[in-house]
Amino acid sequence: MSERVIADFVGRFYLTDMGRSDPVRGRIMLSPKRLVLAGEDHKVTIPMAAMFDVAVGHVPPEMREFFSDTVTVAYNTDDGRRMAVVEGDADTIDKFATVLFKAHLNGREVTVQHPTRRGGRVVDSPAKQARLSVDDGSLAFSSGDQSFTIDLQTVTNFEKERRTLAGRDRPALSVHHVPRTTALVSVVALPSERVMNLLGRYLRLEYSDLVEALSDVSLSDEEVQVLLAIYSAGEGVDPLDVVAAEPSQTTMVLNGLREKELVVDGDQGTELTPKGRVVVNSRLEEVNS
Repeated sequence: MSERVIADFVGRFYLTDMGRSDPVRGRIMLSPKRLVLAGEDHKVTIPMAAMFDVAVGHVPPEMREFFSDTVTVAYNTDDGRRMAVVEGDADTIDKFATVLFKAHLNGREVTVQHPTRRGGRVVDSPAKQARLSVDDGSLAFSSGDQSFTIDLQTVTNFEKERRTLAGRDRPALSVHHVPRTTALVSVVALPSERVMNLLGRYLRLEYSDLVEALSDVSLSDEEVQVLLAIYSAGEGVDPLDVVAAEPSQTTMVLNGLREKELVVDGDQGTELTPKGRVVVNSRLEEVNS
């Protein structure tokens, strides 16, 4: 591979058309233009532009007995669609997945409308062109006069929809996030449906990690009430002043929420963490549905 290599490790891989039922050991190399899988008897080069899906942890049913930590790449060939499953140790696969998504997404020109909603209010923000970059669990959009970042830990929901942006009807991702105490909705559209799908897959991966971290968190009614009170009161308000309970009891509840990493003491007082904001948003959606 003559171009710059951005990932290079030894692992195992399986190709849906390689004529055997078990994976082979080989070298996995990634450049900004292509993925190369090279074993003793099998080698395939997959252009980045041919990839239409990347899944972390998903393995075809017939291969589950062979694999653990994986990245599965779906791609187009002249003979139809194919899949390649790549396996390595957990840390290597996590890094490989991140680099692979960055290679697809970084530097892409996107159309953004930020925000389209602030709280429950529609905001008439203009659609602008921006450059997308993915780094350290965030999506950054740079358009010169307006640059902003969406911390993926603050994303509470996202959905694919059709939007009219800059005079064109196009597929877009509507991203719900809560950067502080106010819920925002931002809309992102890419000219390529293929890359749109990969951006959606990346968001789904990051969001599922946060949801999984919350799956083992159990909350009492008192804890939910305190979280909702902090959300409603906003920054700089002492929860002891707004929660209708004995201060000593509220203090005990707050200590429990701190241990569960749902609230934190910030410069402006007690604040919701990203995990806490996801919990509150899910409760509000239950009430409003």
